Amino acid sequence: MKYLLTVVLCTFGLLASAQLPAYEYVVSSPRKATVELPEFRVPLKKSYKTEKSEYREPQRLFVISDIEGQYDTLKQLLWKGGVMDRQFNWTFGKGHLVIVGDVFDRGDKVTETLWLIYSLEDKARKAGGYVHYILGNHEVMNMNGDHRYVHPRYMELAKQNNLPYDTFYRAHTELGQWLRTKNVVEKIGNHLFMHGGVSPYMNRTGAPIDTINAIARRYYGTAEDSIPSPQYIVFSDYGPMWYRGYFNTPKATPEQVDSTLQLFGAKRIIIGHTPVRQVSSFYGGKVINVDAPHASGGAEGLLIERKTFYRVPIRGDKVPLKEEETAGGLLPDNNKDKY
Repeated sequence: MKYLLTVVLCTFGLLASAQLPAYEYVVSSPRKATVELPEFRVPLKKSYKTEKSEYREPQRLFVISDIEGQYDTLKQLLWKGGVMDRQFNWTFGKGHLVIVGDVFDRGDKVTETLWLIYSLEDKARKAGGYVHYILGNHEVMNMNGDHRYVHPRYMELAKQNNLPYDTFYRAHTELGQWLRTKNVVEKIGNHLFMHGGVSPYMNRTGAPIDTINAIARRYYGTAEDSIPSPQYIVFSDYGPMWYRGYFNTPKATPEQVDSTLQLFGAKRIIIGHTPVRQVSSFYGGKVINVDAPHASGGAEGLLIERKTFYRVPIRGDKVPLKEEETAGGLLPDNNKDKY
């Protein structure tokens, strides 16, 4: 079993599928199996359950975002951060890995990246650690039928196999079921994690984390124009997956940031979504952005170790993160998505 396998798992057994790698489209089956990838194998989970919204803070957290199909970069970051070894074993002990959205789109190894995260979850739990995969706007776009940023490779695979692209992540697939257990906001210790941020409009709703996540999950797989107006704020430019107000005009005030922290009982907000030159701190250390330029060689993660914060560049040693370290600020293309 190498790159081009000719079977997909199906509720009714095994079906032939020309030129489609088996790991690209795994349909749920009562007969659980192992998915073979070029570099590792993945035992499928026996069941899926919705993730909690809040967790105690571990001694170590490693945080990354916006991998966007850069599978090889993710591997290197996880090696550098001490999260796994080169045989894909979990080496982070009781530490937690946090991925703050946007594993999907732009790159051509999205599926490999998803299966790697999937496989690390069980390995982490066995060691007393945890993997948090918090969904960003691109995960939800893929489930909800917005495929503007999908790499051409995937559209071509779907076309060659007479499958609508969104079939790959519907609820009848293993990855589709798994994605539907994930949150869009989580609190770990006193850190509030999400992909984009919290707008003043979200603050005014007063919605707790559990409610925000329940609304999001209810509409995974729903076309945007079919989401009712009161709930749509979670999916809008002002929702936790899309908001860019910490960086773009109209810019969030320090008072707004403090209001969010007070509302959720947190000390800082950790996000991705808006590209920065390196892992950077804003608003006096109350907002940390980890959306480093992974695709252009500047990949970094954030390590929180015994309440000390470090930048972990893919090349070089870890560096303490200064409280207000903006490092030249945003990248020129900080609005990757046009709305």
